[in-house]
Amino acid sequence: MKSFDLYIKTSAIKLFLMVAVPGAVSMVASSLWGIFDSIFVGNFLGDNAFAAMNLAIPFVLINFSLADLIGVGSAVPISIALGKNQNKEANNYFTCACISIVVVGFISGIALYFSAPAILWAMQAEGEVAELGIKYLRTYAVFSPFTTLIFAMDNFLRICGKIKSSMALNITMSAVILVMQYLCICVWKLGIAGSPIAVSSGMIVCAVISLIPFIQKKLTLQFCIPRFSFRIFGQFVSSGSPNFLSNTAARITSILINAVLLRVGGTSAVSVYGILVNIGDIVQQLLYGTCDSLQPAIGYNWGAGYFDRVKRIVKYCLISSAAISLLGMFVMQMFPETFVSLFLGENSEEILSVGVKALRLYCLVNIFRWFPFAIQGFLIALDKPLPATVLSVSNTFAVPILLLVVLYPLGLNGIWLNSAVTALIVSVLAIFILLRMKRRGDFDSNASTESPADKNDMV
Repeated sequence: MKSFDLYIKTSAIKLFLMVAVPGAVSMVASSLWGIFDSIFVGNFLGDNAFAAMNLAIPFVLINFSLADLIGVGSAVPISIALGKNQNKEANNYFTCACISIVVVGFISGIALYFSAPAILWAMQAEGEVAELGIKYLRTYAVFSPFTTLIFAMDNFLRICGKIKSSMALNITMSAVILVMQYLCICVWKLGIAGSPIAVSSGMIVCAVISLIPFIQKKLTLQFCIPRFSFRIFGQFVSSGSPNFLSNTAARITSILINAVLLRVGGTSAVSVYGILVNIGDIVQQLLYGTCDSLQPAIGYNWGAGYFDRVKRIVKYCLISSAAISLLGMFVMQMFPETFVSLFLGENSEEILSVGVKALRLYCLVNIFRWFPFAIQGFLIALDKPLPATVLSVSNTFAVPILLLVVLYPLGLNGIWLNSAVTALIVSVLAIFILLRMKRRGDFDSNASTESPADKNDMV
């Protein structure tokens, strides 16, 4: 199905099922590399390697988020341009974005490689933990120019209506990474460097595969002679800044929390926090996949002036996000030991005991997290970067850092509860922002709101 027909002519409920469900599966599949990373390192390389990985991984994810900045930032103007039938403009955005991601990946990789020792020193890591962390960071840095493109191709495939192709690509990437993790760590005995080698291999293979249909000009978006300008790059940064700041701020928060944990509870507490983040990431990626996959649909219809249809799509996004989040909390409360033990090898009973108690507190975040998450995605799709940025930075940095101080007297329990209290506060902020924008008329539309699919949409 052509992307225009999919996003404009398909009934809203059918569109949701065709896009959001594969999108959620796709995003979970694409994030499994982080879980495989933790499982293999935790089970086969020992507690020091697991602690080193958890200290280093936020910096790796910040590096990846630079690619996401351009990928998400370009997806917004591309979708709106296609909704207005401005195909040449959309192709130029696409081409400039791909080139920018490779260049930025090269520069950020160099910076990460040479700053690795300083990073571990600043984290107050010592001895073997510091050495392993440096090796982990530098291995990822070497592959940075070749891996970062995969974070944008998922968006570009979905914009072109290739929802199943995007899902298949992410599943393939996870499968390749899983096999490579086994080979690099268990068979070839590459140590902690084996994990980033395995992950990078899977990302590079799938990045190359994803480029083929674009190079063959079989999709809506096609490569063209790029017309770079400061306006275009500024638009990428502006539209992608909410996601980028959210991802970066979340990693900075993790870095600060790890520093506190290292003092309060030692490397064991750092390991427990890493486990919580990995388990919570499953639900978060389901939310992200659902909301992010619907952004092209919202952008297309907003660009075409079908505002009532936009509201209908957002309603389905909110309902499904709430269901995913609450179900995730229920499962975590029922089987905490099963989840925590996945990341631990033998002789880790102390970490297991602390981890089970921590997960029961941490998973309460799912009561509220879904709402600001969905609203942020909605605002990004409408190219409303400022309020979306306020939400993202509040959720991932400002509020949790404040609560890190406020809840400090509770010790480790205060840290495990930090995310849940943050989600509650940011949900209230999201409601306030929506009401304020509605009063100002930011959601008003003077264009036609009757889409080709509205007559057949029974919901």
